[in-house]
Amino acid sequence: MPTYDVAREWVERWDRQQEGYLPDREERFTALIDAVEAGVGRPDPLVIDLGCGPGSLSARLLDRLPRATVVAVDTDPLLLALGRAAYGRLENLRFADLDLRAPGWSGALGLDRPADAAVSTTALHWLPEPELRRMYGELATVLRPGGLFLNGDHLISGDATPTLARLEVAVHEREERRRFAQGRPEDWRQWWDAVTADPALADLTRARGGRTAAAGHHGSESGHLSTHVGALRDAGFGEIGTLWQRGHDRLLCAVRP
Repeated sequence: MPTYDVAREWVERWDRQQEGYLPDREERFTALIDAVEAGVGRPDPLVIDLGCGPGSLSARLLDRLPRATVVAVDTDPLLLALGRAAYGRLENLRFADLDLRAPGWSGALGLDRPADAAVSTTALHWLPEPELRRMYGELATVLRPGGLFLNGDHLISGDATPTLARLEVAVHEREERRRFAQGRPEDWRQWWDAVTADPALADLTRARGGRTAAAGHHGSESGHLSTHVGALRDAGFGEIGTLWQRGHDRLLCAVRP
């Protein structure tokens, strides 16, 4: 387990590199947490964070809703260790080492009641469509009736509305150029090259290399909006729509009937 100081340094650096792809990242976090706060109907919701990484969203959610309970799910041992070390002082946050692609992950969450909401940011696009569909199917079984699913991600609409899709990408690219006119932060690959070279994390780097699901994350497998909407509808979710959007960066919401 890394020390608190080491973990905080790497998590803060993670947040900076993520902002290089998401100029409006904090605004999207705010919109997502606004929706949880307004939509669950209680001050102490049970929330599942899917593909949590080092826990950036979970920590922000608990900062706003300190009576919430968050179960943060990921399968990358290095990111989980950074999250546990950086945010272990949050008593209502529990990290779960589970692979969302493996059937049965929902039963291993250890929930004592149905969840009020499930959330995710910039994570589920890496699931291939068959695994994404199975994951949404399992998710529906652990959400209460009226429970919310909120997914912030780059989801393109090009297969349905190609002209709008081009404009969405153009809006995003122009905002990136304005925000990073003086230079961009390090990218995803540079962050991983640096963190895996840190001698303090050598054991975790070796553990990560032994997990194909963690070490083999490349690009977007399910980056189309229609893929997610169709999979959610087939999983039994009712209302499905976009709550917040900047270019092709959007917050997709689905409600379990």
